Amino acid sequence: MRTLQVIKQCKSISQLHQVHAHSITTGLLPLHTFPILNNILSTLSSLLTTSSNSNSIITFYALSLFHSIPNPSTFSFNTLIRIHTLLLSPLPALHLFSTLRRLSLPPDFHTFPFVLKASAQLHSLSLAQSLHSQALKFGLLPDLFSLNTLIGVYSIHHRVNDAHKLFYECPHGDVVSYNALIHGLVKTRQISRARELFDEMPVRDEISWGTMIAGYSHLKLCNQAIELFNEMMRLEVKPDNIALVSVLSACAQLGELEQGSIVHDYIKRNRIRVDSYLATGLVDLYAKCGCVETARDVFESCMEKYVFTWNAMLVGFAIHGEGSMVLEYFSRMVSEGVKPDGVTLLGVLVGCSHAGLVLEARRIFDEMENVYGVKREGKHYGCMADMLARAGLIEEGVEMVKAMPSGGDVFAWGGLLGGCRIHGNVEVAKKAAQQVMEIKPEDGGVYSVMANIYAHTEQWDDLVKVRRSLSANKRAKKITGRSLIRLNDEGVRCID
Repeated sequence: MRTLQVIKQCKSISQLHQVHAHSITTGLLPLHTFPILNNILSTLSSLLTTSSNSNSIITFYALSLFHSIPNPSTFSFNTLIRIHTLLLSPLPALHLFSTLRRLSLPPDFHTFPFVLKASAQLHSLSLAQSLHSQALKFGLLPDLFSLNTLIGVYSIHHRVNDAHKLFYECPHGDVVSYNALIHGLVKTRQISRARELFDEMPVRDEISWGTMIAGYSHLKLCNQAIELFNEMMRLEVKPDNIALVSVLSACAQLGELEQGSIVHDYIKRNRIRVDSYLATGLVDLYAKCGCVETARDVFESCMEKYVFTWNAMLVGFAIHGEGSMVLEYFSRMVSEGVKPDGVTLLGVLVGCSHAGLVLEARRIFDEMENVYGVKREGKHYGCMADMLARAGLIEEGVEMVKAMPSGGDVFAWGGLLGGCRIHGNVEVAKKAAQQVMEIKPEDGGVYSVMANIYAHTEQWDDLVKVRRSLSANKRAKKITGRSLIRLNDEGVRCID
């Protein structure tokens, strides 16, 4: 039937609308209602990833098609369930599954992967387990697609042992099976087990590599992330954006400007579109490596700037003491309609603190909740306390900390303690140190700060007492200094 072939060739929803309208005006509907509507619904499902229409328009059209089918089959239900799942509407998807079962229509091999994804979107482990049981009851679990989806669902819920069991029960596991389990192992910080599984994979794709590189980077195993990325390049595997963003993050954490520049060159040579995530990774890299102007150039060239992109630029300016630039870009961010979050405001406060902009920091801090709708957290109070104490406004800092809902945390009291060291305010330092010791007794840094304060004020007896207290406190951990150096071409090494 020529109409069905035309439907399958449609490249947009507007084209589907035209074919649908033509079917009605030429009398093909309702004569061939079932096959035509089912095919339109199926094609609509396939077009979702490329459609520019809003979710509400797509949902309305899909529902109108579905309800026009006199006796929807399992295929019809599956297609609409898939559409809801792709549109991140898990509740309607599960409601349709419930209706399918109530009508005594048999689920098939395509039904459970879709509803399992819906359960994952709801983060409901009990629902996933119930669907697992039903899939077993209907004898649908030997299907690889269903098994892979279940492995992924259990991995998302950190039930890696269950996912692992399913993986080894799968007679013909493929790259998707491996990737799902590796993802679960990485999410639960079992990076060694993930690497063992990765190494035994008969076939790896870009997702396999990207997941491992992202895991290493997230766990701050940056050298391993960079080494794996370089191996990927040697094998001429094309990295996806997850791998690129993750290796850029690893380079930023290590200050590996040279390696990061190589990645950036690869992106430019291969004409990879720099989306907001890649742009954020590049801005973060160059800012942390001291190339603020280059970070700024990348930022300005990015067409889509989300809050995390702005945050990377703001924090970059802040750590280099560019307080005026922080305020200028923050003002631009707000004027362009991007809503700041807690990281944004922390970056602004840090920038003001490093530049000694006390008045501006006070204003931003006062406006956080009322103007920007961002709740003040411990790090915001800590930054303000540190800045006020460094500026000699120690009593104001004490009053602010006392007014905190929690009565002060380790960030706030620790911030005051740092300022007291600069100004030699022993009394407030004692109080701040006592608070930090009570909240975080394993923090050995507070002993070092107090020892420095006593040494600076020549209170030698108190200095001896502090050092004895540190020796007696078995829980306290001494903070060792670390330096990053490059040994020939062997990469960055950490020296304690």
